[in-house]
Amino acid sequence: MVIEDRVVKAEIKYAKYYSMCATVLSMEMANKIHFIGIGGIGISGLARHYLHEGYAVSGSDLVVSENSQKLEAEGVEIIYTQSPENISSRSRLELVVYSDGVTKETAGWSELEAARAGGVETISYFEALGRIANEYYLIAVAGTHGKTTTTAMLADILEEASFDPTVIVGSLRSKTGSNYRAGKSKYFLVEADEYMRHFLYFTPDVLIINNVDLDHPDYFTDLADVQAAFSELVLKVPEEGFIIANIKDPHVMPVLKGAFATVVDYQAVLNIKRDLRVPGLHNRQNAAAAEAAAVVLGIEPSFIETALTNFTGTARRFEYRGSVHGALVYDDYAHNPQKVTAAIKGAKEQYPTKKIIVVFQPHTFSRTKTLFVDFVDALSLADRVLLLPIYAAREVDDGTVSSEMLTASLTEKGVDATHFFTIDAVTLIIKESVGPDDVVLCIGAGSVTQVANDLTE
Repeated sequence: MVIEDRVVKAEIKYAKYYSMCATVLSMEMANKIHFIGIGGIGISGLARHYLHEGYAVSGSDLVVSENSQKLEAEGVEIIYTQSPENISSRSRLELVVYSDGVTKETAGWSELEAARAGGVETISYFEALGRIANEYYLIAVAGTHGKTTTTAMLADILEEASFDPTVIVGSLRSKTGSNYRAGKSKYFLVEADEYMRHFLYFTPDVLIINNVDLDHPDYFTDLADVQAAFSELVLKVPEEGFIIANIKDPHVMPVLKGAFATVVDYQAVLNIKRDLRVPGLHNRQNAAAAEAAAVVLGIEPSFIETALTNFTGTARRFEYRGSVHGALVYDDYAHNPQKVTAAIKGAKEQYPTKKIIVVFQPHTFSRTKTLFVDFVDALSLADRVLLLPIYAAREVDDGTVSSEMLTASLTEKGVDATHFFTIDAVTLIIKESVGPDDVVLCIGAGSVTQVANDLTE
């Protein structure tokens, strides 16, 4: 099927959804949707979408954050407690969307139970997102790492080419300061997360697979289990669709078997000397994946090149935060060995003559234990490593792994590594010891971002 036929098909599918939105917009604002855990970076983007489509949006969270404050400024009512009264007090509440963080052990569970008891429909964030996105011409970006940057790059390209997409990204785009873009076309661009097979709620017309590696060992048993999930997603892309991937990657090759869609190798457009504002080979690979997707959509090369050249990144992806005593401070969300490696190599590429000091906070005990050796190898690339205690997230410490163990292994390899028990302690030692010849890279998916805040406030 030629690209024009695919676009016609998408226009028919999108027309159905647009008609539904028009109905919503004609209703009173009392048609309400409530989000449990609304401050999360993914779910907040969906909240913005519903707000844009005319719903009265409310939500609950336990923490006041910059993201939640932005939502309030945009017109979302947020309650910073979680209790059944947050549900029972709302008339004409027609849908409750809850984040992954809502479990029986959390305060948000009481709201979820109250909604169910009251007959209100309740769905998870990814199920709700899939319900909306699948009615568009859906472009989904998947992969163990690089999803956020690739999604943001492709968003810039689609904007540059006047495709006017709707976009939800797993971070704040530097260009807009938001994780959501309201578009008026048939195109919907979304980041597709593999954790708990969430991305299987999507039926993409175009699927990007950046890479496939073992992560989330609290859910996936091994690499083969991860690959099985990606294989399921590949089979959901229709024959007239496209799959963008590195077809020679040994971890990716098995998941492409049996694909109905046309498979496109993004390595064919990889330019390892491409001049980007975001450093590192991994970002040039992300750019290649975004470019390959743009090509199959029929976007002119000049639009692609302009967008990629001007791309300025996203929050917490090698994000420059400021300086302390002349040392440059960056913040990065990296939380698996491949991402940590990419962040450190990117810093070395950007600043080849400076000393790279890494403040690392491991994320979850299961990930640290399963990938322990890989983390040691990744962190060994730094000139100095300062480790914080493992960020537990959803897990309980069973005493079998710790940051002290990582520190000991790094020291055995000759790495200058030190363990600290608190953010305040590591921040103080950095302030006392760094200078203009240093780059401080704060890495992790937990609270380590506070170090960057404290150093540059």
